[in-house]
Amino acid sequence: MATVVPTSEEDAALSVVRFTSELAWADAGPEVAEPQVSRLCMEAEEFIVTGKWLELASLMITSAELIFSKVSEKDIESIFTIICNLVTKTVNPDEAMEIVKVVTAKILQQPNEKPAVRLKILINLYNLLDTPYCQFYVYMKTLNLAVDGKVTEFIIPSFKKIDYFLKDWKIGIPEQRELFLAISNILKENRSMSKDALKFLTSYLATFSGEDAQVLSEAKEEAAHAIVEFVRAPDIFQCDILDLPAVAQLEKDAKYGLLYELLKIFVTQRLDAYLDHHAANSTLLKTYGLVHEECIAKMRLMSLVDLSSDASGTIPYELIRDTLQINDDEVELWVVRAITAKLIDCKLDQMNQVVVVSHPTARVFGQHQWQALRTKLVTWRGNVANVISTIQANKITEDGPQAAQGLVAR
Repeated sequence: MATVVPTSEEDAALSVVRFTSELAWADAGPEVAEPQVSRLCMEAEEFIVTGKWLELASLMITSAELIFSKVSEKDIESIFTIICNLVTKTVNPDEAMEIVKVVTAKILQQPNEKPAVRLKILINLYNLLDTPYCQFYVYMKTLNLAVDGKVTEFIIPSFKKIDYFLKDWKIGIPEQRELFLAISNILKENRSMSKDALKFLTSYLATFSGEDAQVLSEAKEEAAHAIVEFVRAPDIFQCDILDLPAVAQLEKDAKYGLLYELLKIFVTQRLDAYLDHHAANSTLLKTYGLVHEECIAKMRLMSLVDLSSDASGTIPYELIRDTLQINDDEVELWVVRAITAKLIDCKLDQMNQVVVVSHPTARVFGQHQWQALRTKLVTWRGNVANVISTIQANKITEDGPQAAQGLVAR
């Protein structure tokens, strides 16, 4: 099989047109193929001379897609590198965007055919762009391809750079919602990434703050999904979604009201409240695929965290036993589980049958916690300033006599 080897930058596009059109028309026989190949090459040459880069991209991409399954992955990458490079030829941002749309549309038509190669092509296209919105557009198409082609493992590492991307893209709220929700949906398919999935879903829900009731209603289902994911996750114990307007709207919602009550219990109350809620609404968990025993286990840990934040440095074993509704011989087991999960920092005092808490943990880090942290930082800053002032004052006192001695000597 021949390989595309352009002889110069100017001839690269023509080489691709000839190569792809010859393969595309190969089965038609030379009598039919040769005129068609010549025609396509002449059109391509005319587009190059007149600077009609969008028309050239459309011509090239049509033949290239037809031969996608007939050539090696190396040739495919070479062909599409040249096609994608057309976005750098035009000085018109609108034309560049249209070229991007032409390329991405073709690439996404057959996502299951060599999906990893198609993903590389889109990433290459992204890297050639200098227009923020074009970059965002291609990135979203990359997410779509990764999902449809079942190659999300190649795109997931980029999620760590989303904050950096957002600074460059400067996209609006609607685009942010689209992005956060798409990422969350990708991550939730991998149970080991449930924390990150909930993080991006929370970011999605946070974008609805300040919106009216009609707009908020668009987020109801995702808000309910966030609650379910938090309750279900065995390793997520802090949650900041309770007061988000997109979630808070569910409190009085006919469909999701009970689910919101469940969230409120998990975030602010203890095991007894959960058991009472479950007894009164026994079918709720089944509706959302939640398991009662798993909820009890999580609520016991959450209740223990609550005890550590309320206690004055110590928690009696007896109080833990009664709050968690367990046997005496299970108290230390649950404390160790909480320590292992890094929920509390404490030591077991078996002699006195108490748990000594070193650092209490807040179950919710909301406005109140931020204000408390601010107060501590202001106090710390003041203390540091006092220390610096004292050091400077002592330095002046020590330097004074030395300076006087110097004058006397002279």
